Amino acid sequence: MNLVSKFAALAAVSMLALNATSAVAADNITEFRIGILGGENASDRLRAYECLEEKTADLLGVPVKLFAPADYNGVIEGLLGGNLDLAWLGASSYAKVHLTDPEAVDPVLVKVNVDGGYGYYSIGFARVDSEINSLDDMKGKVFGFGDPNSTSGYLIPSIAIPQEGYSMKPGEYFGDVKFTGGHEQTIVAVSNGDIDAGVTWADGLGEWEDGYNSGALRKASDAGLVDMTELQQIWQSPVIPEGPIVLSKKLPVDVKIKMTGLIASLNSMDPDCAYNIAAGETKGFMPITHEAYVNIVEARKAKNKN
Repeated sequence: MNLVSKFAALAAVSMLALNATSAVAADNITEFRIGILGGENASDRLRAYECLEEKTADLLGVPVKLFAPADYNGVIEGLLGGNLDLAWLGASSYAKVHLTDPEAVDPVLVKVNVDGGYGYYSIGFARVDSEINSLDDMKGKVFGFGDPNSTSGYLIPSIAIPQEGYSMKPGEYFGDVKFTGGHEQTIVAVSNGDIDAGVTWADGLGEWEDGYNSGALRKASDAGLVDMTELQQIWQSPVIPEGPIVLSKKLPVDVKIKMTGLIASLNSMDPDCAYNIAAGETKGFMPITHEAYVNIVEARKAKNKN
């Protein structure tokens, strides 16, 4: 099915969901719980999702709770333990959930970039005044990852960078390799000079000075945490499939349909809400299945064996 057909099908699902009677609570649920993956401070994450919280409560007719754990693993464990109903995961986090329990969640939607694709990149960056223009200039310097369960903040660069000849073992090429805790923490640490360079995520579209069109750099730029003219890109990964929005497999079918339709329609119904949740400018969300993440699952499996 091509992209236009997918959007047409999705629009039909959206209309069914949004025309459904929302004043009556959905069958068999008394509340709906949304997990928000780490990457920036909890208050900003919760604020970005307030609009979805309100729309979900109106649609399902039950109380909605937002959870913003300190790290990625908090959301992963919440999904695996049946304590969360929905989350937007990174591809690596989804792979961990799937490898642990294939019956825990269903991937249903993926963010679509303004060019119609759903790929993004791990972006290596440093301060302009550091005189670090590429990984060749990082010998003996401090490199920062985000979260161990992040795709762009750890999994992909930890595989791709050594393939380019730079060992990620502390002291072998880089002076040290550290985990900062998340994307925002990495961006701030580089900006403040606490580490020499690090990796984060971006769609790679638009202007660097804006933090690209969407991603962690865009959110940090929008929030005034960094001046993008003081940073520069020094590395870019191969394209990565954007992570999925997942729903618990235990949810009633009507709830799955309504929530899929709600999020799919956000871009047209409430562009500001969609911008906040998607971390920038996008075309919205389209259907996705497990097959899109098979390679990431295999990469995570291989990484776990090492």
